[in-house]
Order: sequence, then structure tokens, then C-alpha cells
Amino acid sequence: MLRESLAGRLIFLTGATGFLGTAIVESVLRLLPETRVAVLIRRGRTTSAEERLRRELLGNSCFDRLRAELGRDAFADMAARRVVLVEGDVGRDGLGLDPAGRSVLGAADIVIHSAATVSFDATLDAAVEINLLGPARVLEAYEQARAEADLAPGHFVAISTAYVAGSRKGDAPEASLRTQPHYPDVDWRAEVEAARALRRETEHRSREPERLETFRRKALAELGAAGVAIVAERTERFRRDWVHERMVELGRARAQSLGWPDAYAMTKALGERVLEERRQRTPVSVVRPSIIESSYAEPRPGWIRGFRMAEPIIISFARGLLRDFPGSAETVVDVIPVDFVVGAVLVAAAHPPRAMAYYHAASGTRNPLRYEVMVSLIRQYFAEHPLYDDKGQAIAIPSWTYPARGEVERRLERTRRAVGAVLGLLGRLPLRGPMLSAQDGLVETQDALERARSYVELYGAYAECEAMYGSERLVELVSLASADDGVLVDPAAIDWRHFILDVHLPSVVEHARARTNPRRGPRRSRDDRLREGLLRGRRLAVFDLENTLVAANVVDSFAFVATSALRPVDRFGLVASLLAEAPKLLRLDGRDRSDFLRYFYRRYRDADPAELAKLAPDLMTGYLLRKTFPEGLARVRQHRAAGHVTVGVTGALRFAMEPFRPLFDELIALDMPERNGRLSGTVPGTLPIGEARADLVRQLAARYEIPLADTIAYADSTSDLPMLEAAGTAVAVNPDAKLRALAKRRGWLIEEWERASGFPSLMLPIGGRR
Repeated sequence: MLRESLAGRLIFLTGATGFLGTAIVESVLRLLPETRVAVLIRRGRTTSAEERLRRELLGNSCFDRLRAELGRDAFADMAARRVVLVEGDVGRDGLGLDPAGRSVLGAADIVIHSAATVSFDATLDAAVEINLLGPARVLEAYEQARAEADLAPGHFVAISTAYVAGSRKGDAPEASLRTQPHYPDVDWRAEVEAARALRRETEHRSREPERLETFRRKALAELGAAGVAIVAERTERFRRDWVHERMVELGRARAQSLGWPDAYAMTKALGERVLEERRQRTPVSVVRPSIIESSYAEPRPGWIRGFRMAEPIIISFARGLLRDFPGSAETVVDVIPVDFVVGAVLVAAAHPPRAMAYYHAASGTRNPLRYEVMVSLIRQYFAEHPLYDDKGQAIAIPSWTYPARGEVERRLERTRRAVGAVLGLLGRLPLRGPMLSAQDGLVETQDALERARSYVELYGAYAECEAMYGSERLVELVSLASADDGVLVDPAAIDWRHFILDVHLPSVVEHARARTNPRRGPRRSRDDRLREGLLRGRRLAVFDLENTLVAANVVDSFAFVATSALRPVDRFGLVASLLAEAPKLLRLDGRDRSDFLRYFYRRYRDADPAELAKLAPDLMTGYLLRKTFPEGLARVRQHRAAGHVTVGVTGALRFAMEPFRPLFDELIALDMPERNGRLSGTVPGTLPIGEARADLVRQLAARYEIPLADTIAYADSTSDLPMLEAAGTAVAVNPDAKLRALAKRRGWLIEEWERASGFPSLMLPIGGRR
């Protein structure tokens, strides 16, 4: 019946690269052999619409069944005949269509508008432009194109959401919101103007001097002396994040003041009203799905695209990260497999109404799933199929207490603040390497708490929702579908136990790439695999020296050579004076490494370069070699043995580090100019630190004709963050607290190298000893 009804028709689809849109295209190609589909795809920042069609849509695993049944070549030929690409943008008036695109739109018998900002934490202005104005924008373009082609009105199918009903309790009918009591009479035009004005105001406020200084201080606290450019970049990121978060907060506050949980539901509701107001003669069907989850059966059980609402919560629960989530045990959790939504959309598309019709693609009234039943099934599944932690131990499933949302939020906030305070303290202490191993767990805990907080904030209201979405008109669609159509429509056919245990949860675990087996026998860690990868291919390896290959810095070198010229009784006095000055030097170094070096190197003014050259071997053998990290020196030799180019980079004076030069293919150090045979005490030009090191990596890669992606940078501090970010691979060696936290979050290799054994750990840099 469905095949005959849509035979020879052209369906114009927006949102084709989304979860539901992809499933609609697949079903049209598989079930409706005489139906074509035109897909509206926006050009990406760096990818063409054609590339997005090939990769994001037709390359999706949703089409694996068709590829297997037809063969790859036959599938490609069929898609080329039946899928029409139209480049455009639902965020622009007229959809940004060229004449050819308008012609395709006008020729379409049916338009299915699936494009939307579906995130529950969308900014208010983005939700307004896409969800509120988008449907009417597409409908108006369609009606105009049909009129230009002198064709009768077609059929417009808009995908909305059941949550336009808001936070109400009780029955939510399949009808216009205008006909239902207890809904606010909102002027959508005023909401559009207010959202745009709030964006302008928020952008303006984000640029106020006091707020910019707050962002800069936050960047400095995270990065330390990483350099002006990278601190500026991070400052701007914090500013943009603040604007985004503020617009999300404003949207949520406005929506909740009107009875909707967030800007997504509110703008979807107002989008329906705009459709009703601006529709001319075109019949419009509005399909309102509840929470769309993985497929029940088609194109294969468990197919899903991206993580939806429930998946991150389920995985966090299975990993023991989320121990509570708000909601009532008796509440109905209204979820619907994606193939049931596709079935409702296609049957609705085949049967246009006289004016406007509304359908709930929801399960709550036809086949209710209780919250406590869902949790029980999830607990059963992970008790029988537990996930495993990094140590190969099965993760125990926590109990579920169904707390109130406010209680969960307060508990998470208290814990988050406590963990943040400890991490802040660690970041201010001069700790490195293994001494910071406890920080790793705290960083992971902080990230888990932040995710849990966002889940509660975004989805808590939906878990507590007590609306019951009527399904009388959905039942009418069920009666219009035939078993021969191959589509699923009626939620009463869902076996929830089978779906959750046998279909959905295995799919969720697979997509999360969670560990489902204990560790058996020797197993290479991720770090081991990363280390092996460092020595493959042709590479450029750039090493910072101080505190990366040797546990010493420019202060140590100066103290050693300076004390070499003093009487033994005066040597400890000089070292003591440097130790007393250490807090000042650390503050200066933390603000700007360049300023610190220029300030400190004034101490070399009028020094005899020949005498320093004579002292260099003693500095190397009497102090620096004893402070080296043998594993680091071995790593340099491994790179050289593999045929890699090795470069040492240091902000120290050349005389101090010259003995290390034979270790590398090239050593980059500071050269201090002379005046009348004596050192000037100045270091003119750009120092090889901070952003300059990032430039060095790029220049060295170009000079040695090695792709930047094949470069490796080794460093210990956030002051070297520009170099680490510029390289293709970053290795954090005995990192300070700030760099360790960043490396952990970015998945960089962290090396903990131990100093040479047999020497006192508190060896003072005192020269002149024999």
C-alpha cells in the first residue's frame, strides 16, 4: 500500500545527515523502489555538500544492509539514480537555493522537514533560528517554488517533538497547542527579537574589561607561562564558552518560565505555531516523536547514529560514574525506536490531511515503559555483562535511589567544588612526575562529575516528565499501514524486555567502546602502543632539555659556575641567596619565561666566555650528568637509531648545554653576545621558548622535509605547550600539575622518567669541588 502510494513521487528531505533523516533515506531506498529522495545538505567549513553526502549520509552503517544485498557497485548506481543532492541551508531565507535547487524543491511532491537543533543545551538564538523559524522558512520556500512551477500544493511533513507539551502532567493530545488549555499565549515574533538582542547584549558583556580580565586570569591559571599567543587563544575560548553558556542559561530560564524544560522544547512548540500562522494552502502533517532511540529491527536491530539522550547516562551508570539520577520509579519513560518513527513519518507522508494534522510517535499510552522497569532491566544486563575498569576488574553496579533533582544537583556540586579545590592546590605546588599520580584520578573524577552534572541538568526534567502523549491519530496511521509495507508504526508491538536486553544495551556498549572482558594474560597498555608508534616511520623528535632530559635549569648552571670561582666558605652563601630568591624567580618564571631569562642572565654580565667554556666539562660531569634522566637519553638514542632527526631545544646558554650537542643532530641554545671580550649580560632577539618553539618545530619540519604530523615534541611544562600542540605527537615528561592535567584530558603520552641512581636527590649545584 505504501509502495503504491509513493510510487513515482519525489520526496524533498532536510536534515538527511541526522539520525532520523539518515534512517528515512535508507527506508525510502530499501522499501520504496519507485520513489526518489532529494536531500538538502549544507556545505561544511572545509567539506563540500557532495563530500558530506558521500561520507556522512551514504557512507553511514545504516546502508550496510543495502550494500550487502545489492553489492557496493549496484548500491552506488542505485543511489546515484534515486538520491538528488541539493546544496542549501535551512538557516537562511529561501534556504540559500540556486535556480536548480529551487526547481528540485518545486518538483517535490512531499517535503519532510527533519533538520533541527536537537541538543537540549542549544543556545537560545540558535534554537530560535533553526527550530522556531526553520519549519516555516522551509514551508514558505516550498510554497513559493510550487507556485513558480505552476503546480498544485504538495504535502509538508514537519518533525517536531512530543515535548512541545512542556512540563505538564496528564494527557497531552495530538492537536494544535492553540486548542489546548493552560498554554501561554506567547508572541513568537517578540521571542525572536529578544533572542537576537540577548545574543548582541551577551557578546557585548563578554568584552567588558573586567570580564576579559577574568577570562585571562583563568587562562593563566590553567596554562601558566605558556606564552602570550596561546594564553590569548585560551582566553578567547573562555570568552566564547561564557557566551555559549550564558545563552544556554538564558534559553533555559525563559523556557522554564513558560512551562517548557528548555529552549529546545520551547522553540519547537513556537515553531509549530509559526507553521500554523504562515501556512497558505499546503497540507501539513506534524509528527511529534518522544525520545528516539536505536532501531528495533530495521535496517538492523540496534542501529544508532551518535549517542542520544539515554546512552551516556546508561554508560556512566554501568561504569559506576553516575550513582543516582532524578526521577520517580512510577514515571513512564517515553522512548521510541527510530524505525517506528520512520514508519509513522512515511505513512503520514503518504496520506496528506485536508489542512493540518498532528501525530505522536510515542509509546507512553500504547505500551508504557516504567522508569523502575527500565532501571531493573539495565541493572540485570550489566550484572550479567559487566563492564571492566583499567585494572581488569568488573565494575559493581550501584543501586538506584530515585532522588529528587535538586538533591542530586547539590550533592554533585559539593563534590565538584571539593575536587576542584584539591586540584587547584596541586596546581600551585612545585610537584612533578610520580608525585602527581594521585592527580590523575582527581582529573578523571572531576570530568566524570562535570558530565554527571550536565546529564542531570539537561535530562533531569525529561526523566521527571509526567505527560502522557495521546496516540489516537497514531492508531489511525497504524490502520493505514500494511504488513507488506515493511514499516513499523505501532508501539504496542515493542517487547521492551527484548529491546532493552537484546537490542539496545548491546548496541550502546558497542558504540561506547567499553571494555567488556577482563584482562587476561599480558596485555599491552595504551601507553605501550603509543611508545612503539613513536619509533616508526621517518620522524623529527624535538626535546626540551631542562627538567625533560636533565633535572636542572638555568639557575643551577649559573650557581655551579659562579661557585666555582669562590672560596669554599662562600659557595654555600651564594646558593643560599639563590634559594632565598627562589619564590621571586618562580613568580617571574610563571608569568613570562622570556622576562625571567632576560632578568636572570644579567648576572653573566662581564663574565669571561673562555673561562665559562673551561668550566663547561666540569658542569657536565660534576653536576648535569648526575641529574639526567637515563631513560630520556636512551629515548634520544632510540630515535637516532631509527633514523629520526633529533633536535635539542633549550633556553639555557650554549656553553652550559654544549656538552649535550653530540647526543642530537642539532642543538638550539642561546648565544650571549660579547663586548670587549666579555659577555654582555643580554640576550637579544627572540628566545627559543614559548610560541617561538612552536615556530621552530614548523621550521625544522619544513627544513628536514618531514610532515608536521610526523613530528614529536618532548617537554615537561605548560611553558612548552605551544611546541607540544604544534607537533604531530606530544609527550609530557615528568609534567607539572597543569601540563599533566592537560595531557591526561588530551590523551597524550605521559612519561615518568627517574633520575640517575646512586646520587643524592638534593645535590646542590656547587662547583669547584674535586
